[in-house]
Formats: sequence, structure tokens, C-alpha cells
Amino acid sequence: MHRSAPRLSRILACAAVPVMLVAAGCSSDSGGDKDASPSASASPSASAKPTVAPAAFSELPDACKSVKKKTVGSLVPEAKDKSGTADKSNDVSARGGCSWNGLDNKGVDGSQYRWLSVSFMRYESDQTRGPGDKLAGEYYAKQVAAVKATNGAKKVKDEPSAGIGDQATTVTYDLRKTDADFKYATVVTRTENVVATVIYNGAGYQGAKSPKAADLLKDAQKAAKEAVASVAAANK
Repeated sequence: MHRSAPRLSRILACAAVPVMLVAAGCSSDSGGDKDASPSASASPSASAKPTVAPAAFSELPDACKSVKKKTVGSLVPEAKDKSGTADKSNDVSARGGCSWNGLDNKGVDGSQYRWLSVSFMRYESDQTRGPGDKLAGEYYAKQVAAVKATNGAKKVKDEPSAGIGDQATTVTYDLRKTDADFKYATVVTRTENVVATVIYNGAGYQGAKSPKAADLLKDAQKAAKEAVASVAAANK
């Protein structure tokens, strides 16, 4: 009879405290399970995040040398600077570009203007954002959308292009500027974690006809293939 009184007092005391405390201090009249180990009550540690694989390419080529001199000479006759004009970049391993332009004066037959540009964007793998090729793929899609939305562009056509990198899309359109009808051919391509964009356009002046869109596109694709090959060569 004398033993039951302390036990009854303990039960009544536990009934008066919050439920969460009951589980911690009143689950047993013996003061807890002596066999419970500290490791059994500890919360499981957070699982380690999977390691993101390094990006395939760590360097970019010299954009002004990414297209062969012979190709530049064919696409841009009478180029002002055959070596090209490099874009300004604060990190040449992440982004770079180059352009060429020239006016081929054919006398009474008028003049032909051509402009060619090549630009690169490289992405590193990131533990939070994901693999470099995934990030490049996202930029690739945005780049294609931006080209298609060029202000003032008419007769816009886009289609996938096989045989150029891992992904490639060609976009062609017409654009009226400087009192001339320009034809544009753009190739956006991704090779692993690098996106290369080749823009080629031209127009006829002084009575000369504008170049054919199909011819411009064929030449732009040739330049894009050389640009993609230069990425792999720069990372050997």
C-alpha cells in the first residue's frame, strides 16, 4: 500500500504536463529505458549531395581563328580586316566572339555587302545549378528564341540542323535596314557545355540583288561546323 502512493503521485504529475514532455520524461516510472543508446535516439544525418560531373570543355578557342581563313575569304570578300575584330570579354575562357565585314564593289553591277560573326558561351558544371551541358542547353534554347524574335525580322523560318554539334538550329529571316533588303542566316549550336552562334548576313547595293537565303544558310552551316570543331581542338 505504501508503494502505490508514490506511483499514483507520479502518474498524476505526468498527466498535467504537455504531451511532448510526457513522451520524454513520463513514459516509465523507472526513469527511462536504460538500454537505449545515444546513437539510437540521434536524428539521421542528411545524405550527401551527388557530385556533379565536370564539364567536358574547360577552354574556348580564339574566336577569330575558329573559322578557317579560306572560309572567311569566301564568305566575306574584301573584308576590312581579314583577321577579324574580336569582341571584348572579361573572361575569354567563358565567352568570346569575332566578326568580319566587307563590301565587294562590282562597279556597274553594284556592290555586295557581307557580315559574319562567331560567338561562344561556355558553362562550368555547378553543384547547385547542375551539369555544364545542361546549363548550355538552357542557354541554347534562349538563344534560338532570341534570334527568332529579332526586331523587324520578316519571313522567319527555323529548323533543326543535323551534323553540327550535339544540337543545332538554323534561323533565317529578312530584315530591311540601311535602305537595303538584308538576308540573314543564323546557326545556333551546342557541343557539350559550349554554345556557338554563327550569324551570316548580306545585301546588294547600287542595284545589285540581295543574296539567296539558301546560299547564305549553306555558308553559315559550313562556318558553324568549323567553329564546333575548333572547340574540340582547343581542349585537346
